[in-house]
Amino acid sequence: MPIIKILPHPEYCPKGAEITAPAGTSICEALLENKINIEHACDMSCACTTCHVIVRAGINSLNEPDESEEDLLDRAWGLEPNSRLSCQAVLAQADVTIEIPKYTINHAKELH
Repeated sequence: MPIIKILPHPEYCPKGAEITAPAGTSICEALLENKINIEHACDMSCACTTCHVIVRAGINSLNEPDESEEDLLDRAWGLEPNSRLSCQAVLAQADVTIEIPKYTINHAKELH
């Protein structure tokens, strides 16, 4: 099973982490199953950018982003060339390293 290395994030994963997940699992699903509660306001339906991650290593082992994901990523905070929506990034066999951006655009959360 591939390993997902999560770089430290002050809210979701302060010390960083390494988790495993079966190939065919999205990064978002793997994080949630391992109690790393990344935001996913659209319930993983590729309709927002709250689960945005930056893939620091292993991006070539993930599935290719489709047009819907690419269009949404244009609205993500902190967009980088290796940005993905974690709900759409599906693991293959290779390990990946991700960074969860410091901020996200989540209007529902921001209003509370």
